[in-house]
Amino acid sequence: MTPPEPAALVYVFAVCRGGDLTALAELPGLGTGAPVRTLAAGPLTAVVQDVPAAGFGEEALRQRLSDRDELERCARAHHAVITAVSALVPAVPLPLATLYLDDGRVREALGERRTSFLTALDRIAGRAEWGVKVYAPTGAPPSAPDATPDAGPAPDADATPGPGAAPGPSRPAATGSGRAYLDRVRTRQRDREQRHTLALRAAERVDTVVRGLAVAARRLRPHGVEVTGKHRTHVLNAAYLLDLGRERELRAALASLRRDETDVQIELSGPWAPYSFADAGIADGRIAEGAINERGPNEEEIDEGRISGERVDERRIDAAQVNGGGTPP
Repeated sequence: MTPPEPAALVYVFAVCRGGDLTALAELPGLGTGAPVRTLAAGPLTAVVQDVPAAGFGEEALRQRLSDRDELERCARAHHAVITAVSALVPAVPLPLATLYLDDGRVREALGERRTSFLTALDRIAGRAEWGVKVYAPTGAPPSAPDATPDAGPAPDADATPGPGAAPGPSRPAATGSGRAYLDRVRTRQRDREQRHTLALRAAERVDTVVRGLAVAARRLRPHGVEVTGKHRTHVLNAAYLLDLGRERELRAALASLRRDETDVQIELSGPWAPYSFADAGIADGRIAEGAINERGPNEEEIDEGRISGERVDERRIDAAQVNGGGTPP
């Protein structure tokens, strides 16, 4: 006989070592009406919320996360809880839409990964994640002679003028015009490649400086034009784990880099919960067998959906990651 479907599932946001987390009960979480609560499992504590199975079961969840607006709402809610927990205690963020059948399954999962979670908590204690992005502007520099649009392709040297048409240029002139056009195209292409190479070198210098301040770093996949827009190219997307108290050094270093690296744009975001450095051995997006979902959308998928205005626009949700680890923020 098939067991009845549960009326509610347990959604897990993060794992920590406990502490005074009573303030979390005031959070709306996913807006299900149930309070955000804690669930002890030995030395670990999960931050969870009961959610209706009808709305978060496997099929319902698939439909929910395929809707961009609903994905954004869930990602923001997930991120808000993780941010609140991380402001109180070191916490390992779990993947978006990590669900279990009941509290017992959650405790079992935490027990199986106890060592990994404790190691991750030791690694991130007293530290925060920062995201650094470097962009190269596209298009020719304003001073370039070919910055203005071409008048059009060179005339066809073999074309026959129509009746009544004014005599065209001689064949040698037409050939010269076509060669000049191709030369301009090659020059622009060469200039683009040169500027891109210079931007990549500048990005490496930025990365080297920031790595010197960090205890750990991760390179994330650069975003495409659908995120960056047509006027700039993403050449560095990285997350850095820094000890608390080094923010002033970080900002000063980037201010100096902006003065020196004038060919690129450098952006800093953070501090964030350490999404990119708290995978706790669950980089595949799964805690243990028995979870309802094995993998939620990763940081790049969420970020490229243009969830803007929060860490959900970063990494890993371009942080560092709602999906259980790195990028990446």
